[in-house]
Amino acid sequence: MEFSAHQIAELLGGTVEGNGDVKVSSLCKIEEGRSGALTFLANPKYTGYIYSTAASIAIVAHEFVAEQSLPETLTLVRVADAYGSFSKLLEAYNQLKQPRPGIHDSAIIAPTASIGKEVYIGPLVHLADGVVIGDGCKIYSGSFVGEGTKVGSQSVMFAGVRVYADCIIGNHVTLHSGVVIGGDGFGFAPNSENNYSKVPQIGNVIIEDHVEVGANTAIDRATLGSTIIRKGVKLDNLIQVAHNVEIGENTVIAAQTGIAGSTKIGANCMIGGQVGIVGHLTIADGTKIAAQSGIGKDIREPNTIVQGSPAFGIMDYKKSYVGFIKLPELMQQIAELKQEIKKLKDQQQA
Repeated sequence: MEFSAHQIAELLGGTVEGNGDVKVSSLCKIEEGRSGALTFLANPKYTGYIYSTAASIAIVAHEFVAEQSLPETLTLVRVADAYGSFSKLLEAYNQLKQPRPGIHDSAIIAPTASIGKEVYIGPLVHLADGVVIGDGCKIYSGSFVGEGTKVGSQSVMFAGVRVYADCIIGNHVTLHSGVVIGGDGFGFAPNSENNYSKVPQIGNVIIEDHVEVGANTAIDRATLGSTIIRKGVKLDNLIQVAHNVEIGENTVIAAQTGIAGSTKIGANCMIGGQVGIVGHLTIADGTKIAAQSGIGKDIREPNTIVQGSPAFGIMDYKKSYVGFIKLPELMQQIAELKQEIKKLKDQQQA
């Protein structure tokens, strides 16, 4: 599908500088510009590329001033916010690529399942008894939704998502490929035979509105009650969320983080990659945890920043790290001082 510079400017509320009739059919980075493609300039360190780009249209800010001649084949669309406008175009482009509503012939849908309006259900999708799918949802090939699970409107499950029974998925939720929602929590109890008996996990998972869950992330069902992911949470790929965990609104968590059972994480937290959090903790609102940190105790003070394993306050960590990297030098100084002391003792004894 092609769009002219005039059409793009109208969509973005911008103005055209150059050939308003030139058309583009794809998007590209400014350093990889090609004919028939649209790009943008927002970061000043990429300014040099605009003077040689082969792209046909570039989105730039109103205040952009060219310091040398631009390519004759380049048309500018000037807007108030180049990055925000390009993001808007990316979203529009993404929407154009979405599949049309409909149910593939190979999908398996239980007679008691309820499907809303304008829903897409791809090949080999399985919807079990009592499943409710809201309006405008998209469920891609090979996904499974278990008995009694309810999915709100405009939510998306990419290929190969697994949602176990009785879970609740909100509106505008995105689950990427390989996500497992509602698998059993890690519940085992030692028994008299010196092995482990499984503790039944009979709770569920609740995911509120506008949550995004990255590929191959697992969110376990509660032993009793619910594992809860609050509104606006963003989870990266390869994250483990254990049974009965609660993650507060608008918290973001990077890849390979593991959260043990029954820990409560507050709202607006930021957690880096490869963080380990033990079970039954409380993490206050606004907490920031640096990558590869280990959290073994409660963080009760809001807006705390911690780092390290075990983690402690960020400023103390930085001071300690300075000491750590100087440790070889300090050890050498200690060795030299010990030699001096020995010489003095030898002199006194002589």
